[in-house]
Amino acid sequence: MASLVIAEHDNASIKVATLNTVTAAVACGGDVHVLVAGHNAGAAAQAASQIAGVSKVIHADADGLAHGLAENVAAQVLAIAGNYTHILFPATAAGKNVAPRVAAKLDVAQLSDVTLVISADTFERPIYAGNAIATVQSKDALKVLTVRTTGFDAAAATGGSASVETAAATVDSGKSAFKGSEIAKNDRPELTAAKVIVSGGRALGSAEKFAEVITPLADKLGAAMGASRAAVDAGYAPNDWQVGQTGKIVAPQLYIACGISGAIQHLAGMKDSKVIVAINKDPEAPIFSVADYGLEADLFAAVPELVNAL
Repeated sequence: MASLVIAEHDNASIKVATLNTVTAAVACGGDVHVLVAGHNAGAAAQAASQIAGVSKVIHADADGLAHGLAENVAAQVLAIAGNYTHILFPATAAGKNVAPRVAAKLDVAQLSDVTLVISADTFERPIYAGNAIATVQSKDALKVLTVRTTGFDAAAATGGSASVETAAATVDSGKSAFKGSEIAKNDRPELTAAKVIVSGGRALGSAEKFAEVITPLADKLGAAMGASRAAVDAGYAPNDWQVGQTGKIVAPQLYIACGISGAIQHLAGMKDSKVIVAINKDPEAPIFSVADYGLEADLFAAVPELVNAL
């Protein structure tokens, strides 16, 4: 029995989500192999070989794999899928793009957002925006999973000594082509990997107030910045800051929610945070039900005072 983890990488290094997925693969039992499909991705393959718990890295290199196009990556996975009992993807935008294609071609049911591996065929996953946990048993011979990274600790990025094996790259499908990308430059930690997150809600009232009130606190704490869906929809914060069921799922060591009421959609994205601090002037705000520390106060007064105290 062996499991295959589909690495998320930038052709030079391995992204943190891959480390969480390796932990889930180890829990499935058997050997753990990692597929690094990319172009000039030798450095990423070497980094993958150092991950604790990994016994083999399969490196497929071709122009068509350079940008992680779903059709080409799925074909590469399918080319070696017969050697495995489990194929695991991080439940990220990239993983969710490829996994359904693989499951459909293999004619098996996909298990989405797995948060716990009970046994090789039994898993837990959240449903109803995280308000219930479903225990699911799969009788498929080959199981395709997406792994909610907040449910698993990251495997150690060093200490492993896996072999690196080169695999023949599949032919470019020609069904899609990479035209370009606009990458937002940000000196802050990546939201899904940050240890501290400061988020703001619609109560801030404007993008200017968002920057004026939230940014200094995030600067003091070296934190990533997040936002509720309402704040994003109102134009106070960019889309890639959205935390929630339709945004990013996070589980930092510290999550500070400023002026966020705590709608179910938002709670589903951050309630696994280790310590939650809520600042809201509404004593009935749902956010207080999940907060470890709650401050009933006007955020426009409380947050600057907190910044000064720090």
